[in-house]
Amino acid sequence: MEASAFLIAGAIVALLAVFTVVRAVRIVPQARARNVERLGRYHRTLKPGLSVVIPYIDRVYPVIDLREQVVSFKPQPVITEDNLVVEIDTVLYFQVTDPRAAFYEIANFLQAVEQLTVTTLRNVVGSMDLEKTLTSRDTINSQLRGVLDEATGKWGLRVNRVEIKAIDPPQSIKDAMQKQMRAERDKRAAILGAEGQRQSQILTAEGDKQAAVLRAEGNRTAEILKAEGQSRAIDEVFQAVHRNDPDPKLLAYQYLQVLPQLAQGSGSTFWVIPSEVTSALQGVSRAFTEALPQSPATRESPSSEDGAAQAANDTAQAAEAAAQALADAARANGVPTEAMRSAPGTEDR
Repeated sequence: MEASAFLIAGAIVALLAVFTVVRAVRIVPQARARNVERLGRYHRTLKPGLSVVIPYIDRVYPVIDLREQVVSFKPQPVITEDNLVVEIDTVLYFQVTDPRAAFYEIANFLQAVEQLTVTTLRNVVGSMDLEKTLTSRDTINSQLRGVLDEATGKWGLRVNRVEIKAIDPPQSIKDAMQKQMRAERDKRAAILGAEGQRQSQILTAEGDKQAAVLRAEGNRTAEILKAEGQSRAIDEVFQAVHRNDPDPKLLAYQYLQVLPQLAQGSGSTFWVIPSEVTSALQGVSRAFTEALPQSPATRESPSSEDGAAQAANDTAQAAEAAAQALADAARANGVPTEAMRSAPGTEDR
């Protein structure tokens, strides 16, 4: 019995020693810290790594995270300057810089930071209307960060950033904003359409103007070239006529060639015969009836005089036949006798 009691006592002592050693040795992870109280009073802060404390005398508190932490607060109702209630959701980035102050200066630093964020947000947004609130997130963030960083410094905290995650106005305001946005887009679309149509009309008018100018220049050039061609042709004919020096006999012969063409016209119901035509016919007749100078060959042949006389008679008959043809053509076309009366400078034929 004594041996059994001794073994039991030895086992209890061994277990107590092991438990004491375990409680005396504390391992703190990196970027963590633990506060130690000795006999109910703050003694020190354990750094990352292996540390030894006095069991049953030192009290080690839970680990405090020294890394930057992100906390998202639930949406809070905030009243703007124009008496509209909006829901604002914020995100806070902070870091514990002094574990002792974070543990002893404030009971719950997360709750304290949340409440301070809400009150500061209401003060900042309360001085803005809805439109300015929606477009001034950077201003709100900077003001929140300044107030929170100053207030949480004594708590051993450092506020790095404060971000507004969402600003939700009432549903009626959302509908009105959507209608306004749609109207603005329709307005811009109408303006762009009008600008495009105006530009299109301007370009079309400029194209028509250039085309009309080019057509006018082309027509002018064509008329100039045509007039130059006609002038050159008339000049060539005139020079040729004067160069050849035609006599009245040639002109009379030309009259005889043109008269049948005048008589064949389908609309020739009334026409005037100039007196020059009869004079031309008489000139032709005289030209062929006059005795031509005889060459030595013709002097030797007596029969040549008879031939010349015969040719003159034939020409005179041809002239009379042409005049008779003109008269017959006039009667065939139904021209009255009075219409054939010669006008001033003409003769009846």
